[in-house]
Amino acid sequence: MDKQRLLGLLESFQGKKLLVLGDMVADEYWFGEPTGRISREAPIPILRERSQQTKPGGATNPGYNARTLGAGVFLAGVVGDDVSGRALAGMLSSEGVDVSGLVVDPRRPTYTKIRVVAGSTQEMPQQVARIDRFEDGDLDATVTRQVIDHACKLIPQVDALLISDYENGVISQEIVEACLPAAISNGKLVCVDSHGDLFRFKGATVATPNQPEAEATLHRTFHNVHDLEQGGLELVRGMQARGLLVTRGSEGMSAFEANGAIHHLPVSNMFEVRDVTGAGDTVAATFTLALLAGATMLEAAQLGNVAAGLVVRKVGAATTTREELARAIDQSLD
Repeated sequence: MDKQRLLGLLESFQGKKLLVLGDMVADEYWFGEPTGRISREAPIPILRERSQQTKPGGATNPGYNARTLGAGVFLAGVVGDDVSGRALAGMLSSEGVDVSGLVVDPRRPTYTKIRVVAGSTQEMPQQVARIDRFEDGDLDATVTRQVIDHACKLIPQVDALLISDYENGVISQEIVEACLPAAISNGKLVCVDSHGDLFRFKGATVATPNQPEAEATLHRTFHNVHDLEQGGLELVRGMQARGLLVTRGSEGMSAFEANGAIHHLPVSNMFEVRDVTGAGDTVAATFTLALLAGATMLEAAQLGNVAAGLVVRKVGAATTTREELARAIDQSLD
């Protein structure tokens, strides 16, 4: 890696404009301290409540990551008319994220992931339960039209569109067929981070699936590096994309280019992992901004790799900053 080149790319993140379209999720954390007592109602520990937090999850997480990296961020999606939706929108707005594209649907709750976390100040916090509140059916036709209208209005104002598809019902074929061509015709970079079929997004610039998601699109397992390389190039061709970045957990990540070039990157941090939640969102945001800044596919992957190594050291769907990234690049290349 060329340290000065990567540091220069980081500086160019500032002021880039990104629209994130997708499934908006509120990540709620309920923190409790063990009391040492067992409930009389069931063989479970009793926790004394310490605090609660709402953090950006789902499609709001790559948006929040891009914001902390210096970009201007706009969101397009759906929240419910509820406490979780208002808390999520308020938190994002306070951080400078434009939430005017969030459609409030009173007929479905904000998708909320409630994580119960146990631990004292002397112990590593551990999740002991998770409760999801959601409705993952198709959006109402009126709501779908509102999301499309908001997104298509914002697309000309931004530099890139990031489609974050958690398969929670927002990224329907109707929305894809309206918004993806609009972004392409406006000459915008399009990054797709989808838990579902990647071939739904033909014509996107790049995609950032994890390996199981890439395998699911091709309906086969990658048993070795040869399988991975064949599959990665097949996905790039099938999507008619410029490139693909496959994240592979402890095995790092692999970038594939339309010209046939393949780059394998080892994981940047194997020894200080606390929580991998949302690391893929960090990669998607960093990768997209790096490409906007003029990075090659390899350089963008390198920056995404370093960013992922930083956020897995933090609890929850975390973010990083350009300053943290710059220090990590300095340390890794000394």
